[in-house]
Amino acid sequence: MARHRALDLEAAIAGYRAILRVAPQLDFVVDNLCQALLGAGEYKEGFGLYDVRFRRRRNSVYRPDLPFPEWRGEPLAGRSIIVFPEQGFGDQIMFARFVRPLQEAGAEVTLAAAPELVRTFAPLGVKVIAYTEPFGRHDFWCLIGSLPGRLGVTRLAGTPYLKGGGGESGIGVAWRGRPTHANDANRSLPVELAERLLALPGAVNLDVGETGARDFEETAERIRSLACVVSVDTAIAHLAGAMGVPTLCLLPRIGIDWRWGAESESTPWYDSMTLARAGDDGWEPLLRDVVSGGWRRALDRRAS
Repeated sequence: MARHRALDLEAAIAGYRAILRVAPQLDFVVDNLCQALLGAGEYKEGFGLYDVRFRRRRNSVYRPDLPFPEWRGEPLAGRSIIVFPEQGFGDQIMFARFVRPLQEAGAEVTLAAAPELVRTFAPLGVKVIAYTEPFGRHDFWCLIGSLPGRLGVTRLAGTPYLKGGGGESGIGVAWRGRPTHANDANRSLPVELAERLLALPGAVNLDVGETGARDFEETAERIRSLACVVSVDTAIAHLAGAMGVPTLCLLPRIGIDWRWGAESESTPWYDSMTLARAGDDGWEPLLRDVVSGGWRRALDRRAS
């Protein structure tokens, strides 16, 4: 686990495998191995183990009890499937890309989304409803985070899949996430550092507490008028990336999520996103670099 935290993923994976050879019942080790594999880009094996979250994170991953079966990869041509949300808004946005392959396989797809995401997910081309609405019987159901494992995903395409835009000026700033997030103390910026970003010329505060946005589509409308977005690891970063808007995602030193890998400045999840990682000295040096012009790396990603 120490090697994992230090992002020495190869050594961590070897260690977890050694433990599981003698103690395969340890779900927390399976969970750690899963996240290390996904961080290393080993998507087929990593997502193959992703169901461990049902046992490890019951509070954020609820499996519905329905009178029709969970989809486990059966042929979908001529069948209907409903996909349910799980975890945070960012996870739902990130996994939404995997809904289209279901339709391409011939399924009639209903995406039951968080109400705040219904309008944003309309461009996916499937039926989108709020998960609070009645949905009737389908041939199958699946949680959105289970889709890549069931689809056998081995590589990612970072092309945009939500309605984009992109203006000529303006920097959208998202400096904090949901305060109840387990790692929010590390991933959100202190107020004094956030103020430096908000003082950049053309900065627009995308924080919902400031804008009063009623759903993610209202935030997306603001993003479409901007040249780029600078965001901590929160749902707005995923939204901008899924829209294809140049995005600089600021990652914390502690508790970095598996989806961002270990070292790279790019991510296979979003072609338009650049990753900027805080070092051992914390946020201060990174913010100094961003404010002095490092934010333009997002625009360089668009140019390339």
